[in-house]
Amino acid sequence: MRVLIACEYSGRVREAFAKAGHDAWSCDLLPTEQPGQHYQGPVEDLLHKGWDLMVAHPPCTDLAVSGSSHFAEKIADGRQKAALDFVRLLMDAPIDRWCIENPVSVISSAIRKPDQIIQPWEFGHGEVKATCLWLKNLPRLRPTACVDGRQSRIMELSPGPDRWKERSRTYQGVADAMGDQWGCTVLPPIIEQASLI
Repeated sequence: MRVLIACEYSGRVREAFAKAGHDAWSCDLLPTEQPGQHYQGPVEDLLHKGWDLMVAHPPCTDLAVSGSSHFAEKIADGRQKAALDFVRLLMDAPIDRWCIENPVSVISSAIRKPDQIIQPWEFGHGEVKATCLWLKNLPRLRPTACVDGRQSRIMELSPGPDRWKERSRTYQGVADAMGDQWGCTVLPPIIEQASLI
């Protein structure tokens, strides 16, 4: 398969699909953190390039409910609308299978509810970080290694210039589950759907 990992600079999900033998590319405005096929630039440049599957991590800064105390300002200046329009662009891309990943956010009320909510502790990381998955023609991720520990490490990170980068990295166990379950198994048939948004 040709797999696009949109809005990913870490390379974790890209490499999980590459390990499964797929032609996987990450795309982000930032350079990649690990060697691999990476396009540094806007994802809009790539959406119409014949992908079989996309996993997208749109920026959550103006969407996540953890920042709801700033919503009035983000609505007034148009940032939240722009962020939601970007999510709609990804959902409307001409790609038959996709996953949109984001924390609990206004996507649920403005566009549609997620198909699944996962936690890092279901994939080998003893942490709490509710992560929503909106899915098109993909099965729900099955937990791979439920572990003890319910630490909120990500939420408790000290303020700093790179805090947002650390908070946005996909947990390795989640990335591996995506690569294994969506890249190494027979996927369900593609169902043509009307616009989901």
